[in-house]
Amino acid sequence: MSQTDTAVIRIHPADNVVIARRQLVSGTRLDSEGVTVAGLVPPGHKVAVRAIAAGEPVRRYNQIIGVARQAIAPGQHVHTHNLEFSDFERDYAIGQGAQATDYVAAPALFDGIVRADGRVATRNYIGILTSVNCSATVARAIADHFRRDIRPEALASCPNVDGVVALTHGAGCATGSDGEPLRVLRRTLGGYARHPNFGGLMVVGLGCETNQIGGLMEQEHLRESGMLHTFNIQDTGGTRKTVTRGIELVERMLDQANRVQRQAVPASHLTVGLQCGGSDGYSGISANPALGAAVDLLVRHGGTAILSETPEIYGGEHLLTRRAETPAVAAKLLARVRWWEEYCARNDAEMDNNPSAGNKAGGLTTILEKSLGAIAKSGTTNLTDVYEYAEPVHTRGLVFMDTPGYDPVSATGQVAGGANLICFTTGRGSAYGCAPAPSLKLSTNTALWQRQSDDIDINCGEVVDGAQSVAQMGERIFQLMLQTASGRRTRSETHGYGQNEFVPWQLGAVM
Repeated sequence: MSQTDTAVIRIHPADNVVIARRQLVSGTRLDSEGVTVAGLVPPGHKVAVRAIAAGEPVRRYNQIIGVARQAIAPGQHVHTHNLEFSDFERDYAIGQGAQATDYVAAPALFDGIVRADGRVATRNYIGILTSVNCSATVARAIADHFRRDIRPEALASCPNVDGVVALTHGAGCATGSDGEPLRVLRRTLGGYARHPNFGGLMVVGLGCETNQIGGLMEQEHLRESGMLHTFNIQDTGGTRKTVTRGIELVERMLDQANRVQRQAVPASHLTVGLQCGGSDGYSGISANPALGAAVDLLVRHGGTAILSETPEIYGGEHLLTRRAETPAVAAKLLARVRWWEEYCARNDAEMDNNPSAGNKAGGLTTILEKSLGAIAKSGTTNLTDVYEYAEPVHTRGLVFMDTPGYDPVSATGQVAGGANLICFTTGRGSAYGCAPAPSLKLSTNTALWQRQSDDIDINCGEVVDGAQSVAQMGERIFQLMLQTASGRRTRSETHGYGQNEFVPWQLGAVM
């Protein structure tokens, strides 16, 4: 990435656009490019640096991000008015970029919570899951009884318990009693029920729903115990009695859940879900590649990173197939991409519909451009496996999980798969948080950091400002991962985010 011009950033020598560091007005001379700006160009947006003919590909990262709708002159703003999505042939070059990982001799350590079965937690919650939306109010009432901001005395004797959280959802009924929609919901709930960040758990149902608790327990091979309880409102005798029973069960579990101590464990026990939301034109320049550098460090230390959001790698999937460890891994990834193409066709949608209004205001024009920046979160190491939504992740290194691009749904799948930490980059501003896995938020630009630092954990805008290199920022992010996994609270945790952000992927018809 070029830093030779204070007005713009050149990402690759072959690009025919550069990125504005700040708002550019007509007449601004770009000395490094030998062109003069014609018109207003907002920060993070693209400027043509040579003539681009109508129908000619526009290149950023030395990759195609679309084609010119019309002739574009040097110095002109390049955006939705003159750039459009266009499909093109990808060279998948399967495995040609794969290389041996340079593992460190002495992995970094963090202070984790080691469960009896050897799993390692980064937090210690008691969780309340629901089988169906109909039991959501009861679940929330149970959790609210233990809220520290309302009743500080409720957990005063349990300093090692991070809280009691109710993770509710809007599904569980009005769907087929078998088939993929119900299986995926149960797989998601099962992943949370097994998550090491829960020291104790209960599942609350209504009683007559399609998603019977017994079916959930059977599919996910779960068994009741002193730290896993299940019950239904109809069997318990109504709302008041069910809330009372739930409170009593939580109180029974609290003493044992509090008997934990953190101890030093290797970074190989970290599984980090990678997210970007509210992306902008700087995302692929600062926060995403910096997170990618941190992922490279994590993998070298034996850890795991989960890249997701299949609609937001679309058009850039060939960059991942090049890093696939085996042809089978590449084939699994491409099969998920094809599924999304067919899914969109069935629902009269297009993959290029993905960029949001905020993405476009921030300088991203097409899904191709957005995807290329999003993939930068994955770093440079091999792609070791591909998982379907909410499947348990057992492979170490960089893996991919098929999820929608909608952040709460995507992160829910990652946590169900075992992520015990989330790293979330944002350029427009995000107030996202996650439970039971803490979520770190990384800003792509300093203006966002200054405006919304109450919600951001680290400012990667320093890369755009020239104050930090991508590698330096990656090291800072990796160290913050270790500190957060050791118990350091994130901004979203201090605000109480996480319970409402549990959103399982709802597939199929609602009947």
